[in-house]
Amino acid sequence: MLKVDVVTAFPEMLSAPLGQSIIGRAQKAKVLKLGFTNPRDFTDDKHHTLDDRPYGGGPGMLMKAEPLYRAIKKLRKKNSLVILTSPRGQTFSQTLAKKLAKKKHLIFVCGHYEGIDERVYPEMDLEVSLGDFILTGGELAAAVMIDSITRLLPGTFKKSDVTVSESFEEGLLEAPQYTRPEVWRGKKVPQILLSGHHKEMENWKREQALKLTKKYRPDLLKTSQAKKAATKKETKKVTKKSPKKKTK
Repeated sequence: MLKVDVVTAFPEMLSAPLGQSIIGRAQKAKVLKLGFTNPRDFTDDKHHTLDDRPYGGGPGMLMKAEPLYRAIKKLRKKNSLVILTSPRGQTFSQTLAKKLAKKKHLIFVCGHYEGIDERVYPEMDLEVSLGDFILTGGELAAAVMIDSITRLLPGTFKKSDVTVSESFEEGLLEAPQYTRPEVWRGKKVPQILLSGHHKEMENWKREQALKLTKKYRPDLLKTSQAKKAATKKETKKVTKKSPKKKTK
């Protein structure tokens, strides 16, 4: 089971979406244990002040260091990994999701307002960003990452191979997929997918995945993982028998 704690001043932003669908079922199945800690509970003033004006001026307010520090200290264990949702962090990816899914305890710290006091950054083990854009706070980013990580945990899905052939698993986008009916508004399912020849279907899917990646995400082909997937060759050889000569 993976234990995930989230330090956030707005737990409702995460509890609702993460309590639904597959992630909600993962919690009921005790694959994931999710907890929320509000840094306001670690303030000393009667108003539970969490933010203040930045020194040197500038717009907005900054989250104070002490409440965040205390919250992290309460949650951190020997096997904990503290992650800050931060625009200066490394970009989240499927590769990183796999690494985090192997951990026992993750602590997500969600910044808000204009960010957090610089002096509390040393308490973070990892800084992660969803991409080059700005959110109101780190809550939505944390929810996305928790969703992605939970999907990879053993027991989240009844079938263990569900996540094996998804986009980015081999550095490529996923091949096109189809379901019933066989013909929809005049558009037919590719005949190869109806053939029952599993090896040919897999080859077709790999070719289509490569085509889609070249068209929509050519940048992915620069990674060593994608190059390996794109150049993968079948090792099984088909041997042809030479025709026997007819004897008179």
